[in-house]
Amino acid sequence: MDQALLCNARLATMAGPGYGLVERGALALGGGRILWAGPLDDLPPEHAALPRHDMGGRLITPAPIDCHTHLVHGGDRAREFELRLQGASYAEIARAGGGILSTVAATRAASEDALVASALPRLDALLAEGVATVEVKSGYGLDRESELRMLRAARRLATLRPVRILTTYLGAHACPPDTDADVYIDATCIPSLHAAHAEGLVDAVDGFCEGIAFTPAQIARVFDASRALGLPVKLHAEQLTHTGGTALAARYNALSADHVEYATDEDARALAAAGTVAVLLPGAFYTLHETQAPPIAAFRAQGVAMALASDCNPGSSPLTSLLLAMNMGCTLFRLTPEEALRGVTVHAAAALGLTDCGRLAPGLRADLAVWDVANPAELAWRIGFNPLHQRWLEGAPC
Repeated sequence: MDQALLCNARLATMAGPGYGLVERGALALGGGRILWAGPLDDLPPEHAALPRHDMGGRLITPAPIDCHTHLVHGGDRAREFELRLQGASYAEIARAGGGILSTVAATRAASEDALVASALPRLDALLAEGVATVEVKSGYGLDRESELRMLRAARRLATLRPVRILTTYLGAHACPPDTDADVYIDATCIPSLHAAHAEGLVDAVDGFCEGIAFTPAQIARVFDASRALGLPVKLHAEQLTHTGGTALAARYNALSADHVEYATDEDARALAAAGTVAVLLPGAFYTLHETQAPPIAAFRAQGVAMALASDCNPGSSPLTSLLLAMNMGCTLFRLTPEEALRGVTVHAAAALGLTDCGRLAPGLRADLAVWDVANPAELAWRIGFNPLHQRWLEGAPC
């Protein structure tokens, strides 16, 4: 569909205070972009002849964006779910050879086709809730060929489904068994990053800065290599303990610092000064039975943008519902429904370095979600209910 006028709709433009609501609104679409958005009564004459589509009074929002996922991986970790319920901690499971390393073994054994096939149902679950853009990380290979295979599989997803995929290199996710962490960073992680970049497989670079993973100094070497390649960075920071990862992310002007349960007021100030988004991941908080919530009040006080994401992964967040992540963000972290919706639209786009989506405004991509709801707060209110009526990607229903 090249051109269209969506009318008889309520618009949550996310372009102003609150939801940026427009009653009796209309959207003019053309060339995959939004040409105009506003009240139908104010429709410019040049758009009056566009083919009209009555949206039945439904709510239209920017299509949700899942800005933090580990969608591509081999195997599952249902057994670890049982172990955690029996009292084992995330760190204990990791030290015993479970956790990330168990997924590494399954991922290394999987072909690219197998990785794609296993990821598609997870992707389909996100798309069924209106999601149009999904970030997918590597990080379960921990050697050159497996990391590149994951990234190739992630890129292929966009050829099999109507979705925008951004790939993130996460070679610094864990250290392989019986390997010195510094040796791994210098001899495997950074050279693999160069290989992935040379093949055009990387949009951003991430790392896991944690006591069970890598130190700030080790991650800094990865970030230096990323900077030399002109790649933006992100960071898993302060999830289980406070290690200085958030401050490191801010020093490198990272797109985002993710998890951030143990971030401090000082960290909040640093993120605000750097323009780094705090990506909240309530699925992992919930699954791991964590009790230390992110410092939401400090983020608000400092004006830190807060995004929400599924963190879809086989261990700490086997979550494939961004709507549920919104509800969890409100119930577990006390976000408002407006903050939750902004967290999967405007701020999720910023966490990926995107400026062409996340709002309903002229010139932006016509990635839209049409909902059978009367009030935007309903999107975060319900549990296990999907009110999506229609998803649009670049101006076409899909």
